[in-house]
Amino acid sequence: MALGRSLRLVLAPPHPAGRPFIYGGVAAAVLGGWLLGGWLFWLGTFFTLFCLYFFRDPTRVPPERENLVLAPADGRIVSVIQAVPPEELGLGPAPRWRVAIFLSVLDVHVNRLPVTGTVTRIAYRHGKYLNASLDKASVDNERNAVALRLLDGRDLAVVQIAGLIARRILCDIREGDQVQAGDRFGIIRFGSRTDVYLPEGVRPLVTEGQTMIGGETVIADLTPPRGLA
Repeated sequence: MALGRSLRLVLAPPHPAGRPFIYGGVAAAVLGGWLLGGWLFWLGTFFTLFCLYFFRDPTRVPPERENLVLAPADGRIVSVIQAVPPEELGLGPAPRWRVAIFLSVLDVHVNRLPVTGTVTRIAYRHGKYLNASLDKASVDNERNAVALRLLDGRDLAVVQIAGLIARRILCDIREGDQVQAGDRFGIIRFGSRTDVYLPEGVRPLVTEGQTMIGGETVIADLTPPRGLA
């Protein structure tokens, strides 16, 4: 059972963003085998296999229960702290809980929406390419920030952050879109980080060092405590 799940994860079809890289690797392997000798064939073959693995896009099954915040990415939590959301989103200066997930080159890099709601703002900001596991990467690195309005009116932010070797952030949603928790919304190529800023007053249920599965792992419960609903 576990072996079958692992194989399905490794052999999952690639995200469309990976096609140019995969086609390029195949072309290099074919050209190398036909004209230029073995070294280019093996280099192209290795690059193709790496891209097939890196851009894999497995199916995920979100929990059926509502009012949950799901992990927006696979990876390891590197920090759980209170921080102010990116100023370009206009969510105010009040600190709120932020969960930061670091994605190594071995993780699935497809980003998924943490909640159901409406996209109210998307803001792209140029920046540095520091190691994404560093806390200052949230402020200094190139990023794409998305603000989401929940069905009850509260706001949440999810931020795609470029890493040390990442040079391309893709976001497939637009302002005004109605979105569902667990749906795909973008991808970051070759090592990165994804941060979630929870609604004010909502505490995370996860801690630093935990491994996340995008679209499945629960990182917070939006249900108000009994007596406060």
